[in-house]
Amino acid sequence: MDVLKAMETRFSTRDYTPEKLTEAELDTLLTAGLQAPTATNRQELHFTVLSGDAPVLFAIQEAMGTRKRPEKNFWYNAPTVIVISGETAFGWTAVDAGIAVENIALAAEALGLGNVILGCLKGAMLGEKRDEFAKALGFPEGYDFQIAVAVGRKAAGKEPHSFDREKQVTVL
Repeated sequence: MDVLKAMETRFSTRDYTPEKLTEAELDTLLTAGLQAPTATNRQELHFTVLSGDAPVLFAIQEAMGTRKRPEKNFWYNAPTVIVISGETAFGWTAVDAGIAVENIALAAEALGLGNVILGCLKGAMLGEKRDEFAKALGFPEGYDFQIAVAVGRKAAGKEPHSFDREKQVTVL
């Protein structure tokens, strides 16, 4: 799929089939994330791949407290969740993680997979269980949660969001 078409058709998927990703699909997604540019080519990001039934995801959900949705978990039962962590002390880590997660989201769309970018677990990931979650997710020393993405086969579709170019863009 052309990258511009992937940007046009991608939407945040919030309903997945239970079918697992193939090794080739997962490899493609991870390669897309790893190929993302980083400031000064620091390559300060780490990718943790989880099955949607990983116990740590349920522990994070519990730690989210008021943010949790009783009817759905934060990863919407996707069969795969990729958590991106990065060097805490590097000033561009959050930007670099954003670029990497968008690469993964667009690659997923190109493969016909659904995805939703997940920032909602940040409070839990950086809260009182920070060290416990970092260890459980295999974060390297000095790394913290940045962003995550849930990926799987779409069980339902929707239209991509609209935008108001005149309101949102200023050309000088």
